[in-house]
Amino acid sequence: MPPKEKPKKDYTLKVTSPDIGGRTVIGSDKLTLVEQRQFLYVRIVRANGLPVNNMTGTCDPFVELKIGNYKGITRCFEQTSNPEWNEVYAFTRDRLQGGRLEILVRDKESAINEIIGCLSFDLGDTPTRFPPNSPLAPQWYKLEDRNGVKVAGELMLSAWIGNQADDAFSVAWHSDAAAVSGKSVTNIRSNVYLSPVLWYLRVQVIAAQDLAPSDKNRKPEAYIKAVLGNLVLRTTVSKDKNPNPTWNEEVMFVAAEPFDDHLILSVEDKMGANKEVCLGRSVIPLHQVEKRLMPQAIGAQWINLEKYVAEGEEKTEVKFASRLHLRIFLDGLYHVFDEPTYYSSDLRATSPKLWPEKIGVLELGILKAEGLLPTKSRDGRGTTDAYCVAKYGRKWVRTSTIVDSYAPKWNEQYCWDVYDPYTVVTIGVFDNCHLQAGDKNDGTGDPRLGKVRIRLSTLETGRIYTHSYPLLVLQPNGLKKMGELHLAVKFSCNNWINLFHTYSQPLLPMMHYLQPLSVYQLDSLRHQATYILSLRLGRADPPLRREVLEYMLDTGVNRWSLRRANANCERVMTCLSGIVVLWRQFDQIRHWKINSAITVLIYSLFVAMVMCPKLILTAFFLAPFVLGVWCFPKRPRHPPHMDTKLSHAETAQPDVLDEEFDSFPSSKQGEALKTRYDRLRGISGRWMIIIGDLATQLERIHALVSWRDSRATAMFLAFCLIACFLVHKVQFKYLVLVIGTYAMRPPRLRAGIPSIPQNFLRRLPAKTDSML
Repeated sequence: MPPKEKPKKDYTLKVTSPDIGGRTVIGSDKLTLVEQRQFLYVRIVRANGLPVNNMTGTCDPFVELKIGNYKGITRCFEQTSNPEWNEVYAFTRDRLQGGRLEILVRDKESAINEIIGCLSFDLGDTPTRFPPNSPLAPQWYKLEDRNGVKVAGELMLSAWIGNQADDAFSVAWHSDAAAVSGKSVTNIRSNVYLSPVLWYLRVQVIAAQDLAPSDKNRKPEAYIKAVLGNLVLRTTVSKDKNPNPTWNEEVMFVAAEPFDDHLILSVEDKMGANKEVCLGRSVIPLHQVEKRLMPQAIGAQWINLEKYVAEGEEKTEVKFASRLHLRIFLDGLYHVFDEPTYYSSDLRATSPKLWPEKIGVLELGILKAEGLLPTKSRDGRGTTDAYCVAKYGRKWVRTSTIVDSYAPKWNEQYCWDVYDPYTVVTIGVFDNCHLQAGDKNDGTGDPRLGKVRIRLSTLETGRIYTHSYPLLVLQPNGLKKMGELHLAVKFSCNNWINLFHTYSQPLLPMMHYLQPLSVYQLDSLRHQATYILSLRLGRADPPLRREVLEYMLDTGVNRWSLRRANANCERVMTCLSGIVVLWRQFDQIRHWKINSAITVLIYSLFVAMVMCPKLILTAFFLAPFVLGVWCFPKRPRHPPHMDTKLSHAETAQPDVLDEEFDSFPSSKQGEALKTRYDRLRGISGRWMIIIGDLATQLERIHALVSWRDSRATAMFLAFCLIACFLVHKVQFKYLVLVIGTYAMRPPRLRAGIPSIPQNFLRRLPAKTDSML
């Protein structure tokens, strides 16, 4: 028998039909994009007047909650009769087998069967509470023994039936994670994070005055060293070899609020290859630095430099202090990139005064995952403890961790304010490896299970998209499907005028065009921003770990990849293929290789346009309008997803993937080979980005009529139709005169920012969202 072929992996996007519509919604906090789940919430607040143990003479109380097969236990307080827990427990209602909730108050030093007191509640009498109703007030209950006789002590608690929109959901202990205990409980909770406000700290060094070199007989070779946190930047050595050097250079940092670090500026004298002497330094607290919130000039200032004194040396008084002439400010007129430009979820400037008006709301329902693969072993078997992380703008969300499940169900809903449709929401799935000490995986971080990117401009306004997205991870041994993620997405617009107006505005804040930063500066500053975010969000509870942020922010997007280079070349060829086909068709027509009637018709149209030139522009605008209308029935119905064929992920050879995942600098042996290899990768990486940019621009032109962004296509077709009639009515010579006059207009009439057609084209979607 011939060997059986391996079943082909299904990497397609699937339409799903979750139970999220057609049901009664209770309260104003609507769970419109997820399946509503009900929980029995129990809040244990405090106890009062508990008796002491006759054996120990103290009371070490804790509370045990039992319902069916589930059991929850509070913390144990030692030597107190009035403990205060304030803990919440959530039991999934559809998994409860028992009909009564038992609450037992125990003493740590008592026998297993002994209790201080107990309470019992019938689930049928439990009240229902949904937001925005106020939280249920806890009440005091007198403790009883097992026979129902009142005993000493009372317990304050509250119990209610609620859903995942309840305020207590994110802080509660969940029965689905009963195997997790101790400090690890915080690692399974859902949470919402806000990135710190990021600023560009600009230090423009002009000159120094009255430097005092240690060696009076040599000319100083001075440069400025700036230190912020763990980052050190240096200027070049001044060309002025005297005590009053000049630089006129700028160094830039990324600073985050609140400003914990101080900026340290020092003037260094380069004595040799590995020797430098500090001629003076100044420590500047960042909270005292001026912020630029509007386009206005910041004045320069002189600051005194203190003489650097090493440890053990005696500080001497200096009569004439050295000074440093500089301009320092926190620039809020730029957008601080923490993501690649193509995948940015926020394009606003740091200064709130420059923010555009809100155009809508993005709602995301993270429903469930299916078919997840095990990533670690526990008790001799494979397991996965999955959670999701979503990022849009400054807001990060992390779902709860579903313990030991290959088909976790989250059903959590989140929303974000939208200021620009040309933005991307990113959802990643990870395996939580910080729950139990016995978990064993290949690395120390949380393994990635895949991610999904959705561009808002590809979504129709007001429509709910429910799809199952393949979770794909590219590894050194090839492409691997880790499962499928079920999402529900909705983009709602509350201001149509602002939405359409956005397409004519610059993509980035105006200063990016008036005083642009270099590509090298932007790339360096983006890595600084990523590092700062990993430090700040890594201290949250539960933390967003560094490997999670790096994967969500695509820190390795500029890494050399022959696979991606080939994919970008193919994208360019695909966009140009239409021109090639048209040329071949025209070549056949002019050689009379097709039907003669078609050749005669084309020639007649050519003569008509030559005799009546205004038909040329009429046809020019009418043709894309007709093409767009013809493409309307075939417009994309679903959001884009990771395309393995487009990315060449399935066909990549092992040696190509080995090169893609190689470290930088290379780990290959041989110094000469290593030098040539790294240089080639650096040059090729730049060409890869250039080819990708070209492919993006060409795909945006194609998107004018493809209905991938339905609003943009509708606006473009309306413009073509209006221009068609306008050009038909106006004499051609006048149109040429107006266009020529506009093209040669004087500099005073030029704004210095991109034109409306450029702004419109830059907002059109491309296939970068589908690239792995």
